[in-house]
Amino acid sequence: MDLGLKDRVYVVTGATRGLGNAAARELVADGAKVIITGRDAETAAEAASELGANAVGVGADNADPEAPARLIAAAREHFGGFDGVLVSVGGPAPGFAADNTDEQWEAAFESVFLGAVRLARAAAAELDAGGVIGFVLSASVHEPIPGLTISNGLRPGLAGFAKSLSDELGPRGIRVVGLLPARIDTDRVRELDGLSADPEATRAAHESRIPLRRYGTSEEFGRTAAFLMSPAASYLTGIMVPVDGGARHGF
Repeated sequence: MDLGLKDRVYVVTGATRGLGNAAARELVADGAKVIITGRDAETAAEAASELGANAVGVGADNADPEAPARLIAAAREHFGGFDGVLVSVGGPAPGFAADNTDEQWEAAFESVFLGAVRLARAAAAELDAGGVIGFVLSASVHEPIPGLTISNGLRPGLAGFAKSLSDELGPRGIRVVGLLPARIDTDRVRELDGLSADPEATRAAHESRIPLRRYGTSEEFGRTAAFLMSPAASYLTGIMVPVDGGARHGF
């Protein structure tokens, strides 16, 4: 299936590893050009070099108010256009309500929430019809995840912002979509699930609660992201797509 991604230009944040990197990898594989970001410029450049000539790495922190304008300018400078942004950021500090500090909440708000809002606003001002704004969120949008209280507090609010934005931008032909990953086999999920301590027993316990009886792969997540960001999904907006092997019950 041709997703229509050839020569389209996207900014993908938090893309030096994990889910952001998986999405960038699939976008490039289908013909898109990407600006990928990470907090460290050298690491971002190295990650981009692995993707080839259609990727450029830029050091940027989602919490930096100047980052959105700089990233959109980089897309235009290197690839001559700007068709959308996929906002991905590392998960906030784990912990329970009694444990997380004000400093952890503030840092997560600046990066996970306000940083994403700024990127989306800047993109909305620059995009034409056919543009797309995507958010990598979490299954915590629908159901709190024990031990991830900050994520449980911020992700649903960002999903609400995304839905509001989709209503506002829809008449201009700009789409807004979200992805809700659950147990995708990444370093962060392995750490949170304790797979390093007793991997076989722990994995089996988690997989028994997933209808497909396995963790998802980064490649599967990346392909879903690439589709949602592509012209092939041109009539999809205002939606949150669970990428969870069927773990969420209900519609």
